[in-house]
Amino acid sequence: MDVRLTSEQQQLHDAAARLADDFGPGSVADLDDESRRARLAKTVDATGWRSLRTDGASGVEVALVAEEFARGLVDVPFLGPVLADDLYRLLGTDPLPSSVAIGDVVIDADGVGSALRLAGTTVESVGVGDARDAADLTRISAAVSGTAEAVGELTAEQAQRWYALALVVTTAELVGAARGTHTLATEYAKVREQYGAAIGSYQAVAHMLAEGLALIEGSVSVLRHAAWAVDELPVEQAVEAARVAKIYCARAAFTVAEMSIQVHGGIGNTWECLAHIYLRRVLAATEAWPVKLEELTIGLS
Repeated sequence: MDVRLTSEQQQLHDAAARLADDFGPGSVADLDDESRRARLAKTVDATGWRSLRTDGASGVEVALVAEEFARGLVDVPFLGPVLADDLYRLLGTDPLPSSVAIGDVVIDADGVGSALRLAGTTVESVGVGDARDAADLTRISAAVSGTAEAVGELTAEQAQRWYALALVVTTAELVGAARGTHTLATEYAKVREQYGAAIGSYQAVAHMLAEGLALIEGSVSVLRHAAWAVDELPVEQAVEAARVAKIYCARAAFTVAEMSIQVHGGIGNTWECLAHIYLRRVLAATEAWPVKLEELTIGLS
């Protein structure tokens, strides 16, 4: 595995980062700005990134976009549509505007009338019901409605590779959210003064930020390997790599998110601070296709 990004992958990464920086919410209040969300949705539509897999993109490239979107708290559908797109690719049918369902919950439910759900090796189409409350304030979830209708059958290997991609994309969200909240805490530590000096100059705060950065660097490495494995390794190894990445990055991202709230001090516990939005995204990504240690065949404690 070559861990370096190709020039095309770097360009995709940079473009996703610019989009997130330009149109993502800069404050909690921005989450209610429908004008901003409309511009963001139009821009994401124009990129064509929701159909990356049918356009021939690798798992690494999908993960790059997902990571940057989580870092910038992009609050329009991506995860659901890109996974639905991959199911259509595997079925060999033309993709339709859709999202995916996990159990009885449709994620990224805004703007779609149906969702795909993988039950074993059967791809089902389900309706999208009423919106439901969710931890992640940057994503609209809804209840599944109606009766599931089988739309196609995958091979066992195809189903497992899709599962590996789903784990990788949610792991990319964990890494991106960790990076975003770490940057938020670092910038705050530079300007918040206590006892006449920026709090970032104090060893206790500096050490927390350094430890958070070390966790993120490790997470990036394990994510890159899992994303590469989706298309390049035998399916059993691809799933194992994705599970390891999901467990490691979920633990790391939660630790970094908590650290960010702690660095912010009292303001970190307020609604207006973006730190809790990142924490919510971490919690939601962790619970999407959760992995248990018992599912691994290698040791990880």
